[in-house]
Amino acid sequence: MATLTVRQAAERLGIGYSTLKHWIYRGGVRTTRTAGGHHRISEAEVERLLARTGRPPSRPEGGARGGGVLVRISGRNRLQGIVDEVRREGLVAQVRLRIGDQWLTAVITRDALDELGLKRGDEATALIKATEVMIAKEAPRDERATPPSEHPSVHGTLKSAVGGGSPASASSRFG
Repeated sequence: MATLTVRQAAERLGIGYSTLKHWIYRGGVRTTRTAGGHHRISEAEVERLLARTGRPPSRPEGGARGGGVLVRISGRNRLQGIVDEVRREGLVAQVRLRIGDQWLTAVITRDALDELGLKRGDEATALIKATEVMIAKEAPRDERATPPSEHPSVHGTLKSAVGGGSPASASSRFG
């Protein structure tokens, strides 16, 4: 598992270096030490701290995609994770995200899946609003200049989760 310096972990957590050092000295953060005595924090520990504070993780500098913006959206319930599984059948698709040590499954249209280009291992964000979960993926750099009004709306409805659809039909499609 990858480890981060205290400064890198503080940046990912969106807090100051001195604040994180304070947490470490109080015993609130699990660390390992290098041969030189420097603290290192595992990615899992950073995820644990993010879950505890309720903040979405920030991207590390120099990450594969850089610190891009998804789209402008009013939804505040965002869960960032890794695509664990993608299933396609007919007009619908099932996407399972691994978020920390938990999974979230959303049923979206096949067109939405194709447009997002989601595949196993991709980073994605579940946007939760009432009975809907929207799956988002960062736009490539050349598409980021597109005004939000021109972005297609991509979402899946979780009717069966709230009693609005037939759970039996959903499980027979993907079971």
